[in-house]
Amino acid sequence: MMVVERCREELEALGLPHAASLLESRLDAAAKKELSYADFLADLLRIEVMARDEDSRAKRLKQARLPFLRTLDQFDFAFQPSVDKRLVKELGTLSFAADGQNVILLGPPGVGKTHLAVGLGMTAIQQGESVLFVRAGQLMEDLRKAQALNRLEYRLRYYAKPKLLVIDEFGVWPYDRLAANALFGLIAARYERGSVILTSNKGFADWGEVLGDPVVASAILDRLLHHSHVLNIKGESYRLREKKKSGLFPSALVGIGETGQEVKRR
Repeated sequence: MMVVERCREELEALGLPHAASLLESRLDAAAKKELSYADFLADLLRIEVMARDEDSRAKRLKQARLPFLRTLDQFDFAFQPSVDKRLVKELGTLSFAADGQNVILLGPPGVGKTHLAVGLGMTAIQQGESVLFVRAGQLMEDLRKAQALNRLEYRLRYYAKPKLLVIDEFGVWPYDRLAANALFGLIAARYERGSVILTSNKGFADWGEVLGDPVVASAILDRLLHHSHVLNIKGESYRLREKKKSGLFPSALVGIGETGQEVKRR
């Protein structure tokens, strides 16, 4: 046992904690299976690699700050037939991220834009990529404050670092020009270097009003759309569907229109 204990200590000293903690159990398993020394070593190293991969995924998932955990496979394409399933499957390969391309998800509230964005983010995390999720309002306020404190470059580096930046709910609230200029700085910093997934209930023609400056809006769109995939989702809200099923929503209302307003049955 002294030899085993010494081996455990040396494994820990080498930075192999998972192998160290399972050393005795793997020794017993190797003896029962009559494994060769090489096979035993390969088994022990495999355990360490698998554990490190899992630890790394868990760390990336925590750093991503996703609002919930949903995969692309969980998306209800039957409920939202306007969503191009073939394109979503292609995006799921993450070839867009490898090329520094962007994904823009447009549509009224509740149609699954955030679900798709999170699903792509989770796919990236599983494949070893860094991801950061942020609500647009939080992002804009953070950048605005950083610019006012002369710390904008520092915050831009933070948001420019992840391989995939998910900006959710753009356009829910209007932004001032200071925030708009800061956003332009971020999009310019990530241009052709890192991918952006952006969800919005506003069409591109409304971005000038949202940002309070049509020129800045045009410059942002120019960079976002240069290398991009745009999905325009037209359909009912998932949340309102559940309310209808429970009888809590008037049957005269059939969903949410493209402008985000309730659409009545005629």
